[in-house]
Amino acid sequence: MQTIDGRQWANRDDLIASTGYSRTTIADLWRDRETNGHPQPRLIDRVMHWDLEEWTRWFEQHRQQAAAPSSRPDPLSRVDRSGDPDELLPPAAQARVLGVDPSRITQYGKKPPAGWPAPAHVEQLATRTREYRTRRQLWEFADSNPNFGTAGGRPSGATAKAPDPRVRQAALALQAAPDAKPGEVAAALAERHGGSVHTWKRIITEARKTA
Repeated sequence: MQTIDGRQWANRDDLIASTGYSRTTIADLWRDRETNGHPQPRLIDRVMHWDLEEWTRWFEQHRQQAAAPSSRPDPLSRVDRSGDPDELLPPAAQARVLGVDPSRITQYGKKPPAGWPAPAHVEQLATRTREYRTRRQLWEFADSNPNFGTAGGRPSGATAKAPDPRVRQAALALQAAPDAKPGEVAAALAERHGGSVHTWKRIITEARKTA
């Protein structure tokens, strides 16, 4: 941490230590600066630094804006998009995020479906191990499995696949910004609704086909 004229300037390592977020998350925020309004850096000894007070204020606003849309439940999806993307969750909480019975997470541990993420942390208990995964891992798993939520995700009785509401969201975003590049629209949708930029690029392609 550097102090210049009474103000603290933080490099990327300082931001990681200050927020507790991973290096990947902090790097992604900087990568998407054109859409999320990330503060500009100042080079100190040829290393990017940010005014810590300004960055912290922006970061808190960014978190609130990102959480606001996802706090409203989507009637067409059982996946909970709220919360800290990098929070480590035990099996019961993983089930709540995905909208499935906790026993399904246990089944996934014995016979994982395609794309089921490796645990981000493993806790050794007296008689067994407990696997933790982040919300981000679970969201990306759900996004990468178009059949999730029907045969294997939802409780029995949900046999018909509901239309993906994200295709409609992508179509509206394309209409609102006709001159924007697909990557820019995908980044804005990922920030607003959660999920990865790669997933939203795929959804934008699908939205263009149905337009």
